[in-house]
Amino acid sequence: MQSIIDLLGEQQTWEEFLTYRLLKGRFNWYEFDEADTYVSEAQYRDVVGRLQRGEPLSVPSRHLVNKMGNGKKRVVYSFPPDEMIVLKAMTFLLYHYDSQLAPNCYSFRRGQTAHEAISHLVRTINNRPMWAYKLDIHNYFNSISIPLLLPILSEVLADDPPLYAFFERLLTDGRARVGDEIISEERGVMAGTPTSPFLANIYLREVDHHFAETGVLYARYSDDIILFAPNRETLDRHIGDLNAFLEKYRLEVNPDKVRIYQPDEAFDFLGFKCKGRNIDIADATRRKMKEKIRRKARSLQRWRSKKGIAAEKAMKVLIRYFNRKFFESDDPSELTWSRWFFPIINQTEGLREIDHYLQYNLRYVATGRHNNANYRTRYDLLKQLGYRSLVHEFYR
Repeated sequence: MQSIIDLLGEQQTWEEFLTYRLLKGRFNWYEFDEADTYVSEAQYRDVVGRLQRGEPLSVPSRHLVNKMGNGKKRVVYSFPPDEMIVLKAMTFLLYHYDSQLAPNCYSFRRGQTAHEAISHLVRTINNRPMWAYKLDIHNYFNSISIPLLLPILSEVLADDPPLYAFFERLLTDGRARVGDEIISEERGVMAGTPTSPFLANIYLREVDHHFAETGVLYARYSDDIILFAPNRETLDRHIGDLNAFLEKYRLEVNPDKVRIYQPDEAFDFLGFKCKGRNIDIADATRRKMKEKIRRKARSLQRWRSKKGIAAEKAMKVLIRYFNRKFFESDDPSELTWSRWFFPIINQTEGLREIDHYLQYNLRYVATGRHNNANYRTRYDLLKQLGYRSLVHEFYR
């Protein structure tokens, strides 16, 4: 087999990569034009040439970013733009190894999405009474043990020694740039870098295959895991097996996100709430979005009061912000609510709750008050300012 490192030096590889990303909506047309110029002028040759000669990438930069919805910080890494795009193209080619993964691993795969995970779980349960156990792995990407990952990676990439050598250099370096300073730390597979999802999938493939081969109803999406059993005794046995694997791979469970569901309860997974055949938006997802709406509305109201901004202008800002979150993000790679939830939910209670809360906060931005007088701001005005109802857009 030709090494993926060498395939990155071929024009055809880059043309296929750009076509795939365009068809998947990962580019807007302006970004595609820039990328097309990058490929047509073969600007990738410098970085790829360094990889072919066995030279390392630059020291990655370390950043702190807000976690969605809760204000907490998480660590992500990035390389210079010319190296990041080469890593994205490499990740495109790494789908060659998709067959190494178990069918119950749904993260960052072609044809194995979160939607397939939810649909499969609901169909398989088929209204039977089932116990469930859900957990979240704490700081998964950055806490992966590189000494444990490398033997797994060596086995998976046995047909491509140059590619394995690249990853070995990349993962064992341990340096990161923080401002003008270079530090050494345990970086795991470096969340935020294009190849980290592939490495994170590979790391727990033994766990995924174990539950697939033993016939346990189980699904994993990156660091989120859920498994099911017909009774509590069997569930406890599966939990013991899972915890033993996590201990073996030196991973810690986030205790705040461990949950056992009884057979008469709806279970949550990946932001969805499922009970029987009914699929809605999870309560926790609703709470996070309402908190985000509340914070943004309060910030805009303070800005409006301080600067004497007209009510309608401030309302338009809030509407545009959440229209992007729900329907049309400026970032083509960002999963909006319409792309994530609409294809799979069949209940609208969650959408209706968020609609009402956003309307309430739009009226608060207009008046600065929380009372019934806010309803003098009519719904027709909200629509004129660009407001789009989640429920209406879902049915449309």
